[in-house]
Amino acid sequence: MPYVNIRIAGSLSREQKQKIAEEITATLERVALKPKAYTYIAFDELPDENWAIAGKLLDED
Repeated sequence: MPYVNIRIAGSLSREQKQKIAEEITATLERVALKPKAYTYIAFDELPDENWAIAGKLLDED
């Protein structure tokens, strides 16, 4: 059973999540031969203040 966890800074719309879920599920079905019903996907949307790149939090200008 594939489990995919997507962590993203900020947020996604419901429509974006739906499209991402469809495409990842289809890829796992096509490449790994996993039935769609076996694929679980979780979205973790984290505030920009909880992510840092190059020593700076993403909510900094």
